Amino acid sequence: MLVVKKISAQRRLFIRWVKEEAAMAYTEAALLMPLIVTLLMGVYDIGQGITTNQKIISSSQIMGDLIARDRSITMAGLEDIITAGELALQPYDTAPMGYDIVSIGFDEDGDPEILWRVTENTDPNDDAVESTKGLGEEGDGLMIVTTTYRYTPFFSHFITSDINMREVAFLHGRKSATIVCADCPAG
Repeated sequence: MLVVKKISAQRRLFIRWVKEEAAMAYTEAALLMPLIVTLLMGVYDIGQGITTNQKIISSSQIMGDLIARDRSITMAGLEDIITAGELALQPYDTAPMGYDIVSIGFDEDGDPEILWRVTENTDPNDDAVESTKGLGEEGDGLMIVTTTYRYTPFFSHFITSDINMREVAFLHGRKSATIVCADCPAG
């Protein structure tokens, strides 16, 4: 004889509740997963952007420091220094990088005069030069190294356009007030 057990109403209610909870969890996961993935991609892009910006800061400071170490420099020596600045960006691509390297001297009125300038893949940073007005006496000088970078977010590029980064380093020459470059382009 076959015995059929009746499922109590309480047991049926419990089974139905468990099944509904599982369905609800799947629904919640389906709704929240795109948000979580989007947040994760945004955090990745922000982290990469911050790291890139820190490398741009290092690049401008490295180039400025290496130039400021001597009384004079040649274009060949400057190219080596620019390579060192590009190496500071590793492992990131250096194609979106630009630089504006300016040596200035001050006249008797404290106005900056450009002694020489080398600019590549960016606009000359004349605002930085003008900002030094009145900061030096006649015969003093400064090096201004501006490094720019066009950062393209890996995931968020469809939401935001490229992010233009710019860092400026101001340095005094260590051994002389101005740094001379005989074969560099005049300002």
